[in-house]
Amino acid sequence: MVQSATTPTIMYVTNPMCAWCYGFTAVVRRLAALWRGRLQVQVQIGNLQAYATEALKREERERLATNWHWVQQRTHLPFDFRFFLQKKYIYATEPACRALLCMRLLKPVLTLEVLRAMHSAFFADGLDLKDTAVLVRIAGIFGVSENLFLALFESEEVMQQLDDEFDFIAGLGASNFPSIYLQTRHGAQLISKGFCQLDELEQRLLTHL
Repeated sequence: MVQSATTPTIMYVTNPMCAWCYGFTAVVRRLAALWRGRLQVQVQIGNLQAYATEALKREERERLATNWHWVQQRTHLPFDFRFFLQKKYIYATEPACRALLCMRLLKPVLTLEVLRAMHSAFFADGLDLKDTAVLVRIAGIFGVSENLFLALFESEEVMQQLDDEFDFIAGLGASNFPSIYLQTRHGAQLISKGFCQLDELEQRLLTHL
């Protein structure tokens, strides 16, 4: 089905290193498939400790571990809990966010699939999304060469665009990831905050259409 100018558009506000987003991306992918041709999904990137410079403290690791367990119980997705054996991990999400932005620019129709791959790499496979080599490998899965990816990834223009996107999302008041906004003629309208299952998301969407 061909999308028209009146096709509703939702913004999925997410982050590649957000555990609840890891669970929710599967829900959004199913929604996009079920509503194919009747709904457009735009992936927007929110600032989750993007520029952190200090290693996680013990209480922060414990809080994260609890959070990951909750997501696993709710979604039954795999997690590599060996992550928490690292004592000096700096949970800075900017490189992952910038990589996702690059892939959205290069392969816009595959953005949700790239996001899923990044979530899986970090949460299930225990790969470090701050490692440029890991990001290059993920880009390669989707047919993007290392040279092309790095040229964009290392450009000042993309870094500025990412900062602008962080500012835009903050301006929406999106402090919870994941969040879903419906684009209307009056602006972006929040329809879902935090994780929910597909039936609940569909009901909220139908209520606002």
